[in-house]
Amino acid sequence: MDNSAFRSPAPFLKALFEAAVRAADPAACVPRHLPPAPPGRTLVVGAGKAAAAMARAVEDHWQGELSGLVVTRYGHGVPCRRIEVVEAAHPVPDEAGRTAAGRMLAAVQGLTSDDLVLVLISGGGSALLALPFEGISLADKQQLNRALLKSGAGIGEMNCVRKHLSAIKGGRLAAAAYPARVRTLVISDVPGDDPAVVASGPTVADPGTCADALAILEKYRIAIPPTVEAVLRAGVSETPKPGDLRLAHCETRVIATAQGSLAAAAEAARAAGVTPLILGDAIEGEAREVAKVLAGVARSCRRHAEPLGPPCVLLSGGETTVTVKGQGRGGRNAEFLLALAVALDGAPGIHALAADTDGIDGTEDNAGAILADETLARARAAGLDAAARLADNDGYGFFAALGDLVVTGPTRTNVNDFRAIYIEANSR
Repeated sequence: MDNSAFRSPAPFLKALFEAAVRAADPAACVPRHLPPAPPGRTLVVGAGKAAAAMARAVEDHWQGELSGLVVTRYGHGVPCRRIEVVEAAHPVPDEAGRTAAGRMLAAVQGLTSDDLVLVLISGGGSALLALPFEGISLADKQQLNRALLKSGAGIGEMNCVRKHLSAIKGGRLAAAAYPARVRTLVISDVPGDDPAVVASGPTVADPGTCADALAILEKYRIAIPPTVEAVLRAGVSETPKPGDLRLAHCETRVIATAQGSLAAAAEAARAAGVTPLILGDAIEGEAREVAKVLAGVARSCRRHAEPLGPPCVLLSGGETTVTVKGQGRGGRNAEFLLALAVALDGAPGIHALAADTDGIDGTEDNAGAILADETLARARAAGLDAAARLADNDGYGFFAALGDLVVTGPTRTNVNDFRAIYIEANSR
C-alpha cells in the first residue's frame, strides 16, 4: 500500500478491509490443507457462504477421482466441474436447503474405511443445512430461526438450539459417514473459532444437550412450537457426544480465522505508516454497547496517545448482536457504526469502517458502511437524526441516505465482522 494512503481515510479503511478478506480467500487457504487421495472414493460435501469457493479450490488442486455436493447462500455460488453446487436461503432456511441437506446425509452413508469424506464448512452453514429432526417441521425451524435472530442471543446459543432440532448438525453428518475417514476444513466465523459452533458443527461432537437448548429458548422468552417442545423435553434429539466411536476417524482443521484477517489488515496498516492495534478477534455484546466502548478508546488515542498515539488504527473482529426493537433496516455492522457516530458526536480526526467479511451485513445488500468525522454534520444538513435512526435500528437507511454504504457483493468467504477505527494525527 502507498505509504501516503493514510492521508485519505476512506480509501485507507477500505484497503484494510480488502486485505482482511483476501487473507480468508478459499483459493489461498484451502489447498495446503488437502489430504492425500484415499484408496477408495473421495466425496466432498459442505455448507456455508464460502462452500462453493472452497469446492472450486478443492477441484483446482485435487489429483484423482472426486464427486460431491455443497450448499451455499443464494448469489454465493461459483461454477464447479465435479462438485455440485446448490444455492439456498440464509439466514432463514428454505426447502432448497432442506433438500440439499437430505441428499448430503444420504450421500455419506454406505461408505467404507477406504473412503474419504472431505467436508467444507463455513459461516452460514447452520441455516443452509436445514434438515429438521424427525417430528419437527421446516416451518417450525423457520419460526424459531426468525425469533432467535431478533432475540439478541449469541451465535453459540443459537447453534445449540439448531443442533437439537436437526438431523444433520452437531456431529450427525460425521456419524452417518462412519467408518469412512472424515476431514473437515473450517473457515471460522465465530468468536473463539470453535469448530463445534461453526455451522453448528455437523462433523464435531456436541457436549450440549436438549435441556440446554430448551433453557436458551426459555431465557429469551421465545414461543416454542408444541412439536419442538415435545422433542426437546423427551431428549430424543440428543447429538453425538465426545468419545462417540462413530467420530473416531474424524479430523478437523480451522483454516481461516478472524485473527488471521486482522493480522493481514494490521500488516497493511504498517505498510501505510499507520500503527495498528488489534483489540481482539472475538468481541461480542450488543453492537451499540461495543460502539460506546470503542468510541472511548478512540478518544483516548486522540487526546492522550493512549493506548497508542495517532496516526493509528484500532482493529477488532467478532460478532456483536442486535436486539431489534425498531422498524428500520440494517445489520449489526451498520448498527455498530451508527452507534459509534452518536458516541463520537463528530469528534475530529476519527474515522471508521465496519463490515461483514462475507459481503452481506445481516440480510441487506451491503457489507457495512464507513464513518467520517464530518458524517454527523452531513447528516444534520440532510435532515437525518442519527439518534432517532439508531433507536429505530435503521443503520442501513442512515448510511444509504449519505451514500456511505460499503457494497462489495458476496466475497465467498466469511470470518465474521471487521471493524477498523482510524485516528488521524491532526485535524484535516
